Amino acid sequence: MKTIEMIYGIVIVGALGAVVVIPYVTHTRGSAAVSGWQSMVKPGPLSAKHEFLANDCNACHTPYQGIVADKCIACHASNGPLLSTQSTAFHANIGDCRGCHMEHQVGAAHEAAGSVGQRPILMDHSVLVALGIKAYPLPSEITAASLPVQHPRITPGETLLDCNACHANQDRHRTLFGTDCASCHATSVASGGWIIPEFRHPSPLSTDCNQCHSAPPSHYMMHFKMVSMKTAGIEHADVSQCFLCHQTNSWNDIKGVGWYKHH
Repeated sequence: MKTIEMIYGIVIVGALGAVVVIPYVTHTRGSAAVSGWQSMVKPGPLSAKHEFLANDCNACHTPYQGIVADKCIACHASNGPLLSTQSTAFHANIGDCRGCHMEHQVGAAHEAAGSVGQRPILMDHSVLVALGIKAYPLPSEITAASLPVQHPRITPGETLLDCNACHANQDRHRTLFGTDCASCHATSVASGGWIIPEFRHPSPLSTDCNQCHSAPPSHYMMHFKMVSMKTAGIEHADVSQCFLCHQTNSWNDIKGVGWYKHH
C-alpha cells in the first residue's frame, strides 16, 4: 500500500507542479517553450491565410487575456484596401475583431469542405449594431431594445444600422428602390437572408426590362451586331429591347436558341 500511495503522491505532486510550471514557462518564454504544448491545446487548424502562424500561438494569443485586438491590428492596420473600400472602411473603428472573425473551428470546417482558402468570417450584424451605437451615440433613454420593429425582416437593434452605407456598391437596383434595403431584404438565414423568397419577376410579356436591367458592355460594341443579334436571329434590335432575345427564367436562356453562354 505504501508503494501505491507513494506512486499516487508522486503523480499528484507532478501534476500540481505541471499546473504551476507550464503556465509560468509559456508566459515567460512563449507557448513553444514546452514541447508538444501547442499541439495539445490547439482546437483545430487555422485558415490558409493564417496557416503560417500555426506554430506560434503567441502571435495572436496573450497569456491570461486570450486574443486581443492589438495583435490583429499589428498585422492588419496597414491594409489600405480594407480601410479605404466603402464596404469595409468601418473596420477602422472596431476594437474587437473576434466578434466576426473566427479561427480554428472555422478553419476546420472550411478544410472539411475543401475550401480552406476562404476568409474566416462569421458575419454577425449584432456586432455591427453595438459598433453603430458607439459610433453614433443616441439619447440615453433610447436603446436598441426600446426601438420599435420598423421592418419584419430585421431586429429592432439592426434598425440602427445604415445598410446602404456598406452595400451601396452592391446595389443592383441602381438606387431605383431607394436606400432602405431592409424594406425587402433580411440579414438572417432564417428570414431568407439577402434573397427574397416571395419575389416574383414581372410578367415574361413585359417590355420594360431596361427599367431595372442594364445591358453588359459588349452590347454597346460591335459584338452585339456581329454575334449576339445573329445568335438570337434578330436582325434589327435595340440594346434596350431585352425582351426580344432574353427570357425571364434565366438571362442566358435565349428565345428560340436555348441555353447560351459564350463568355
